[in-house]
Amino acid sequence: MLTVHNVTKGFGPQVLFKEISLRLNKGERVGLVGPNGAGKTTLLSIILGELESDAGGVELERGSRIGYLPQESAPVGNETVLELAAATTPELQTLYATFREYPNPDAPERLSATERFVELDGYTLEAKAKQTLSGLAFRQEDLHKPAHTLSGGWIMRAHLARLLVMEADLLILDEPTNHLDLETLGWFQEQLRRTQGAILTISHDRAFLNAICNHILEIRHKKLHRYTGDFDAYLKQKAEREAQHAAAYKNQQREIAHLEDFVRRFRAKATKATQAQARLKQLEKMERIEAPESAEATLHFKFPQPPRSGQVVATLEAVEQAYGSHQVYSGLDFKVETGERSVLVGPNGAGKSTLLKILAEVTPIQGGERALGHNVTAGYFSQQRVEVLDLNRSVLEEALERVENGLSDQDVRNLLGSFLFRGDAVHKKVKVLSGGEKSRLALVKLLLAPPNFLLLDEPTTHLDMSSIDALIQALDAYTGTLIFVSHDVHFIRAIANRTVHIHAGKLTHYAGGYDYYLKKSGASSEQQALVGGLSNARPETEAAPIPATDKRSAKDKRRAAAAERQEAKAARRGVEARVAALEKEILALEEEQAAIGEELEDPKTYNDNEAAKDLHIRSGRLQKRLTEKNYEWEIAAEELSTLIGS
Repeated sequence: MLTVHNVTKGFGPQVLFKEISLRLNKGERVGLVGPNGAGKTTLLSIILGELESDAGGVELERGSRIGYLPQESAPVGNETVLELAAATTPELQTLYATFREYPNPDAPERLSATERFVELDGYTLEAKAKQTLSGLAFRQEDLHKPAHTLSGGWIMRAHLARLLVMEADLLILDEPTNHLDLETLGWFQEQLRRTQGAILTISHDRAFLNAICNHILEIRHKKLHRYTGDFDAYLKQKAEREAQHAAAYKNQQREIAHLEDFVRRFRAKATKATQAQARLKQLEKMERIEAPESAEATLHFKFPQPPRSGQVVATLEAVEQAYGSHQVYSGLDFKVETGERSVLVGPNGAGKSTLLKILAEVTPIQGGERALGHNVTAGYFSQQRVEVLDLNRSVLEEALERVENGLSDQDVRNLLGSFLFRGDAVHKKVKVLSGGEKSRLALVKLLLAPPNFLLLDEPTTHLDMSSIDALIQALDAYTGTLIFVSHDVHFIRAIANRTVHIHAGKLTHYAGGYDYYLKKSGASSEQQALVGGLSNARPETEAAPIPATDKRSAKDKRRAAAAERQEAKAARRGVEARVAALEKEILALEEEQAAIGEELEDPKTYNDNEAAKDLHIRSGRLQKRLTEKNYEWEIAAEELSTLIGS
């Protein structure tokens, strides 16, 4: 399907890779890894034909359909979200543009476009796109919004939906997990596992690579190495290969030293000259084993430690929090004690980020009490934190602004380097940084002068593997209290010593790290444990939250419960109405289809060729509409089943 042979690429004097080759076959799922700057994205650009190689070439199987997701942004025009997801070919994009230009269904241009749309199975693609968008957490009301009105992350999700709908022969994905939350990530991984085509992806998410990959390609020191298996298998094989290579190199160097010593000692002696000459020729013919590749420099950075806090770091009592009519927390009680490193897990929208904001006092609570303990200073990290950066400073100036406790400029540069600000990059103005770079700089500032109560929301999103390890190392030495949200299982395992599951406004505590939580929660998989409800939960009494002190009267409690029941009933009635309407529409379409079928079976119909042709076209359109409506009914029926079950 894809062949790369002897490709070399450099920029100026810097050579990224030299004479690398690979072959990718149908059904293979390959993860592309390597240190930042090794040339991973450059290799993808060469494969896609966006960049020319200095030598070598790329061959794609004729007729192969390629789907590509870039790392940062993808193009979007005036199309709706549904049109973007369903426009799997340039011709379909043109047809959607025609529909927008000619909204009148009787316009000749519109009729012609509709006929071609039916021939291309456009309605089937739309139905599949709706199902895929639903899996990526788009709501029904989002589908007809102009795509350009969405945030960058949601636009990228719509492009992911398009790639899944098109069923490409080769999917090329550059950091696809950056745009997904935990819940949609699990769903997306399952779709990739079902994909028939080949996949080539760059990712720094170990769990994602383990979930989908059966091969790993590593770019390192200008070479490309291939390993069979997932990411964990790659690490094991790489260690074995490096150990074997180091042993072979050592043995050969010992042999070379022995031969050279013999030649040096006996070359001038007549009685030994022939033997010395033979050993010299042996040295000349010997195929030399290259010296083992030097390991990447490991950061050992000691940042200043925060002052000690009291035993109780934060307390929430009977906290109420809602967004409009959506009640996130009601009567929430929560206590944080010093030294805890808690990860918050649970479904998307359960309130994990909201809890961080409440604890950090960056969002006002609507009821109850919130208090920080003695000598506690809270630091909150999220995407919004980048707003505190001074855009007119350089990266280094912005980092030095936080320096305390005698840290040297070199210490600051070391930490900046571990988060990808290396060489002249430290002199770049903050205003020209990408969103990811600004987030990384904000994280550096937080580590340079950390508070004693850290609240981190997805801190690893824009970091490569070495930077994630640097962050783990820094947090491992951190002596304060930490609460965080992350979808990176490797990061969670390395940091968390407690787990808090959040679902429907309720907190369940586990007095252990992620593996302990997996065992106690009864989760069916690592990913399901991060985003799902608790199928067989056994909360522990010693880790239970502080006793609730609901200050509402019994009357108020009854009213709140009644309101909650009414809200659930209203949501269920809405879905029931949608299911009923779809069933009615499907029945009408089936009756119309049956009537046309009877006409087509009548021999008299074919006395008029134009009328017969029109009937066949109408029959085709009806069939496509039926397929679309049946897909919609399946989605709505599944949603109704979930509501009834809850």
